Amino acid sequence: MIKYLLGTGLLLLFCLNIQAQKLYSISGTVKDKKGETLPGAGIYLSGYTTATVSNGDGLFNLGKLKPGSYEVVVQMIGYLPYSKSVIIDNQDIKISIELSENTVQLHEVVITADPNREKNLQIFKDFFIGKTPNSAKCKILNPNVLYIKYDGDQEILRVTSNEFLVVENKALGYRLKYMLNMFEYNYNTRIIYFSGLPVFEDLKGGGGKRKTWLKNREIAYAGSPQHFFQSLYRNKVEEEGFIIYKRIMTKNPNRPPDAVLLATKARLMKKVHGTISAHGVLADSIALIEHYMQLPKEFATLDMSGVSTDTLVKSIYPDMKTINYKDELYVMYTKEEESIKYSNTGHYIMRPLTIPNYEISVVKMLQGPVNFYANGGIRDSKSLLYEGFWAYEKIGDMVPMDYVPVSKR
Repeated sequence: MIKYLLGTGLLLLFCLNIQAQKLYSISGTVKDKKGETLPGAGIYLSGYTTATVSNGDGLFNLGKLKPGSYEVVVQMIGYLPYSKSVIIDNQDIKISIELSENTVQLHEVVITADPNREKNLQIFKDFFIGKTPNSAKCKILNPNVLYIKYDGDQEILRVTSNEFLVVENKALGYRLKYMLNMFEYNYNTRIIYFSGLPVFEDLKGGGGKRKTWLKNREIAYAGSPQHFFQSLYRNKVEEEGFIIYKRIMTKNPNRPPDAVLLATKARLMKKVHGTISAHGVLADSIALIEHYMQLPKEFATLDMSGVSTDTLVKSIYPDMKTINYKDELYVMYTKEEESIKYSNTGHYIMRPLTIPNYEISVVKMLQGPVNFYANGGIRDSKSLLYEGFWAYEKIGDMVPMDYVPVSKR
């Protein structure tokens, strides 16, 4: 009986292990608007190196996928890029893809000369690819696909494209195809926002190049948001080199609200309207209002008692975890230090004198709760805003979602 029970227990554990490791597939058909199948279409998973091509009947299959949220991206010459969100739970997924003709490619286009295009293109490169050492070795191969527009009234630079933007990264050894949905840089707030779907392809290179690429990829991955959320999912934050504090923002009690300051200033300016200058008490009052307007709206205080991942992370859904918090997460990566070059970029986060020169990032939740997966992917990337080191590193330091460090293979 004891042997029977032991055998049954081992068999049960084996079955559970097989079930936990079960992989799934995304398959389907690619057609045009007329319903005709399209062979030769490239089908990718956004953020991964996984890819395939539709066969003679327009059929495709992407296999060996873990449960999670995926974005299927399709590219074919003469057609607009296509994407579709897919969530794998506990079964294979079948989808039907319908591509639309790219009329911009099919018809002659009249391009209006823009004297500021090169300047705005450089600003886009700086804020999209980044200004890191890896970013310096990146090159946009087809900048002509970008539509660049500057809104002078709102002081916002916007960039879009209806074709894949191709970026060659010679530092990490990737060719990145990026379906750019939107890029915005607000000159007033200095906030950069871009969204899109990246597809990775390995560059060809000899043993020496590949060795350098593997080393650079490992450095780029270490301490990244992807690395952080993977370790958060596995409850190995400290083991992986991360420390989490809270940054608490409180209103400045010495600064009146904007509405009060603006109304008071408008009232005072009416009194000096038509005169050459303000004198005496009136001038002092205007100067005082200007002084108040220059004061910071908020003060930042750091709670160094630490954040417990047991209270921060919840397991509400299968194959996905959730975080929800007030304040802001102050994340330190202790296995790398910030360089002097980084400190001069304007992304630097202030720290107490007791904290060493660790890489520091601040994670502000714009809309919660936030769900994330074992691979470090965020279900809604718009829900988080990064400051500090994670805001400094951009496309030039990105590795695929299926990247595995050499030390963990």
